[in-house]
Amino acid sequence: MLSTIEMKRQNQSSVAEFILLGFSDFPELQEQLFGVFLVVYLVTLLGNVIIIVIISLEQSLHVPMYLFLQNLSVVDVSFSAVIIAVIMPEMLVVLSTEKTSISFISCFAQMYFILFFGGTECFLLGAMAYDRFAAICHPLNYPMIMNKRVFMKLLIMSWALGFMLGTVQASWVFSFPFCGPNEINHISCETPAVLELACADTFLFEIYAFTGTILIVMVPFVLILLSYIRILFAILKMPSATGRQKAFSTCASHLTSVTLFYGTANMTYLQPKSGYSPETKKLMSLSYSLLTPLLNPLIYSLRNSEMKKALMKLWRRKVDSHPF
Repeated sequence: MLSTIEMKRQNQSSVAEFILLGFSDFPELQEQLFGVFLVVYLVTLLGNVIIIVIISLEQSLHVPMYLFLQNLSVVDVSFSAVIIAVIMPEMLVVLSTEKTSISFISCFAQMYFILFFGGTECFLLGAMAYDRFAAICHPLNYPMIMNKRVFMKLLIMSWALGFMLGTVQASWVFSFPFCGPNEINHISCETPAVLELACADTFLFEIYAFTGTILIVMVPFVLILLSYIRILFAILKMPSATGRQKAFSTCASHLTSVTLFYGTANMTYLQPKSGYSPETKKLMSLSYSLLTPLLNPLIYSLRNSEMKKALMKLWRRKVDSHPF
C-alpha cells in the first residue's frame, strides 16, 4: 500500500507543468485570434459593468428580475476579470506562440474558476426562469411567491452550489497522478482536457462528472424549458397585445442566454471523453466562455425597455449635473 502511494507521488512529481497547445494547428490565425480575444474580453467587461451600475443606481430596477440579472453580470464580470488576470496571459501566449507552459497551480486556478462561475451561472439562469414563471403564470401571487426571503435563498444557493462545484471537482481532478504526456490540447485547463492526461483509473470520477452534469446542467435546463412551456401558454392567453409583447420580450432575452450557455456546456461536459475533435471542443469552449458573457449585456439591455429607460435617465442626470 505504501509503495503504491509512493509510486503515485513519484509519477505525479515527474510532471512539473503542463503545456497548452491552443490553436497551434492553425499558426496563420494566431495574430488575428490574439487581437479578437483581447477586444472581446474588454468589451465583455465594459458591458457587464454598465449593467451592474445601472441596476445599482436605479431604484425602480431593484426587483428580483433585475437583481438576478445584476448577479448574472457580476458572474460574467468576475469570469472576465479572472480570464484577464489568470487565463488571459496564458491564452495570449498560446495564441502568439505555438504552445506555452503552465504550472499546476495556475492550471488548478483556471479549472476552479471556470467551474465556480460556470456552475453559478447555471443556477442563476434557472432561478431567473423560475422568477419569470412566477411573474407571468401567477401575477397576483407573485409578491408572495418571490418575496425577499425566497429571492435571497435562490441567490445564496446559486453562489454556494457554484463554489462547491468548483472546489470538489477541481480538487478531485488534481488529486490524480500525472506522469506524462503533459500536453493539454485545449486553450485552457478545462476538466475533460486535463482528465485525459491522468495516469490513473478515472472511471469513478467520470461517473461523478456525468451524474453531476445531469444534476447541475441538464436538470435545470429541462426545468427551464418546462417553465417556458407554461409561460408560453400563459402569454397566449393574455388579452392585451402589449402585455403579450412585453412578456415575450423579457422571456426571449433570458431564453437566448439559456440556449447559448446550456447548449455548448452540455456538449462539452456531458461526456468528458466524447467523440468531438479537439478543435471542435475548443470552439465550444469559446462559445460559452466568450460569447455568452459578451452577448448577455446586449441581449438584456437592447431588448428591454426598462433597462433602456434607466440608462437614458442616468445619462440625462449626468448631463444635467455636468453641463457643458
